[in-house]
Amino acid sequence: MKLKQAAILILVVLLVIIVIQNSNVADVHLLFWKVSMSMIILIFSVALIGFVIGYLLHHFVLERRKNK
Repeated sequence: MKLKQAAILILVVLLVIIVIQNSNVADVHLLFWKVSMSMIILIFSVALIGFVIGYLLHHFVLERRKNK
């Protein structure tokens, strides 16, 4: 198993452990709105947003290097 795959696997396992331990309801304040949601949904949403941002940044950096 490559180092990158092992690191991703470890991060996924840690995310699952954190989600399982935090299953209560949380209040999220966004500007003028207050939303009550399960922390499971909140943690997965934030992790997914972080993954998408990281993927897009990596993609744009590779495109920029390719065009130089």
